[in-house]
Amino acid sequence: MTQCTIKRATIIGGGTMGHGIAQVSAMAGIHTTLVDLNQDVLNAAQAKVTANLDKGVARGKVTEEAKASALANLAFSTRNDSLAESDLFVEAVPENMDLKKALFKQADEQCPQGAILATNTSSLSVSEIASATSRPQNVIGLHFFNPVHIMKLLEIVKGEQTDADTLTRAVAYGKRIGKTHVVVNDAPGFATSRLGICLGNEAMRMVEQGVASAQDIDTAMSLGYGHPVGPLQLTDMVGLDVRLAISTYLYEKLGTDTFKPPAIAQEMVAAGKLGKKSGEGFYQWVDGKAVKG
Repeated sequence: MTQCTIKRATIIGGGTMGHGIAQVSAMAGIHTTLVDLNQDVLNAAQAKVTANLDKGVARGKVTEEAKASALANLAFSTRNDSLAESDLFVEAVPENMDLKKALFKQADEQCPQGAILATNTSSLSVSEIASATSRPQNVIGLHFFNPVHIMKLLEIVKGEQTDADTLTRAVAYGKRIGKTHVVVNDAPGFATSRLGICLGNEAMRMVEQGVASAQDIDTAMSLGYGHPVGPLQLTDMVGLDVRLAISTYLYEKLGTDTFKPPAIAQEMVAAGKLGKKSGEGFYQWVDGKAVKG
């Protein structure tokens, strides 16, 4: 079995996904720098990582020594100087192709030769992102799930030119951070987002049509099919704006009505009802918990 040889990582984007990726990398003994242009975002990320580790200690899942080691391995910066010493780069910024390409161009220019250049995109083309670099063979998708420090899955996405060595090293990294991985080829929505959007869109259409309440639809899927979280609560957790953007992208690429964004999603996003992060979506959210539909 190939051992993970990654020693240093740079994660760009200090939001929900970025700080989670930085945390699990640091906990695995990798010297990790989380980069964001906004110092307030970095401060919030640092507080969240510390809170996550504190909860782990309180529940007996993380030792005090492991917490101290993770924090020692983690740095926060508004500059991307760490790219020059990183053998893993992970981009975790909003789903905007131009933004991602610009970041990959920078990583290509600054990262050492042979470094893994990874995107956390949940739906955009890894191959198109790779086209912004001179080394598409080293570009791969590492699609994490929220919350990163708890969710066990890592979806590894092979671009058209991703080579076998990059895939092998990405798999080794996934194992080192304690994830179970699946490997999929680059296609719109990959495996997880494509299926998740199908279910989420249909659940939203059922609310539109008055089939049942959001809570009852979610209960049906949780108890009837064993889903840990129903599709509408999950939509709130991911963010309706994020789900709408992915659905729009998949509809453009695949052209089937399955992926046509539901009107209710567009209306809720326009009204600022984005789910958990705004405090209201298909549920009301108080202190990070869904309290009613």
